[in-house]
Amino acid sequence: MKVLVIGPGGREHAIVRALLADPYVSEVRCAPGNAGIAAEVPVHAVDAQDPAAVVALARELGSTLVVIGPEAPLAAGAADALAAAGIPVFGPSKAAAQLEASKAFAKEIMAEAGVPTAMARVAVNTEEAADALDAFGAPYVVKDDGLAAGKGVVVTRDRAEALAHADSCFAAGGAVLIEEFLDGPEVSLFVVSDGKHAVPLAPAQDFKRISDGDLGPNTGGMGAYTPLPWLPADFVDEVMERVAYPTIREMERRGTPFVGVLYCGLALTRRGIRVIEFNARFGDPETQAVLARLKTPLGGLLHAAATGALDDAEQLHWRPESAVAVVLASANYPDAPVLGDPIGGVEEAEALDGVSVLHAGTSRNDAGELVSAGGRVLAVVGLGADLHAARDAAYRGVDRLGLAGGQHRTDIALRAAEGAVGTATGPSGASGSVPSAAPAGSAPAADEGAR
Repeated sequence: MKVLVIGPGGREHAIVRALLADPYVSEVRCAPGNAGIAAEVPVHAVDAQDPAAVVALARELGSTLVVIGPEAPLAAGAADALAAAGIPVFGPSKAAAQLEASKAFAKEIMAEAGVPTAMARVAVNTEEAADALDAFGAPYVVKDDGLAAGKGVVVTRDRAEALAHADSCFAAGGAVLIEEFLDGPEVSLFVVSDGKHAVPLAPAQDFKRISDGDLGPNTGGMGAYTPLPWLPADFVDEVMERVAYPTIREMERRGTPFVGVLYCGLALTRRGIRVIEFNARFGDPETQAVLARLKTPLGGLLHAAATGALDDAEQLHWRPESAVAVVLASANYPDAPVLGDPIGGVEEAEALDGVSVLHAGTSRNDAGELVSAGGRVLAVVGLGADLHAARDAAYRGVDRLGLAGGQHRTDIALRAAEGAVGTATGPSGASGSVPSAAPAGSAPAADEGAR
């Protein structure tokens, strides 16, 4: 296979590295990529939101599989254009990608499919938003209906803050979903689908808040870990039965089969599993941790999904180690990240046993120096016999890096490693509790991963 990966970030770097390890993949290229990806495979400039440009590049390169990483090209119809050109593509059509592009649409699908999720109302103006906030009460959960790069959600006890977020979405021409707050820890599960059949990957948990203790504003993700030793043994089977397959069947019934990764963002509440959100692609930074443990060749799995052959795909095999990914972000991220600062220590970090460094927002300046080019700059992934060892490896790698004003959390997977995370009815007891003194904008749930 000759594979073209579309996207610029850490998720795409993780996919590229996994494809390079696949003996059945003869060539990997990326567009547009970043400085780290460019050091490993050829990269190409492309407007990923221009479907015609993506098709033209794939034809020029003779690609036999195109893997679309980010959500924006999917929402623009890049997968549709590739499929129409007869090029196998891993990624859903524009219509199927509405599962992520519109949270209201996702709620409609879940209602039709009988998928358990939070109660919600759609609001298009301040009056409707205020009514919904009062109906559900605090903690308030307000979500931008459209794409927001993982940062369109506000969870707060401050009604004024919640209403202000809704008003900012209205001012941008959008709508919002206002939901009931879900107690319990969160889990990310990637489900690979060919439109009829589905294969789950290993569950992971990510950390959305910028600061330790799940404080501060939401980000695109500051770290993740897998596996989750505190999950019930039947968790994945239950998600497949109650969430993934009903959703995939409903999309097929509507004539818009879902081909790609159905990212299931889930809460383990006192009432059972509830869907927080769907995404239509691999999540970032969970992908960096999950793919670090995958032994099964990735290219074959994605090609099987793209060509409707997942029922013949081999059973997935996983490394026994745990994986922890820690994100290094730029100064002032997520508000106004500082770009162009030199980055040091990457080679030293990667030389450590059990450590890999994946580039997210990096480039080369005119002098050839590696510099920051985005809010999230690098993800350091540590592998170890357990979460303690994986955390130790990841943070030893982080300690080797140099970036002026760089930010990273020091508590990724800490509570899980200490055995302090449980389900809403599990050993941690108060995992769904909301501290009465929680500052506005802080994460209301006591368990890591909450948003």
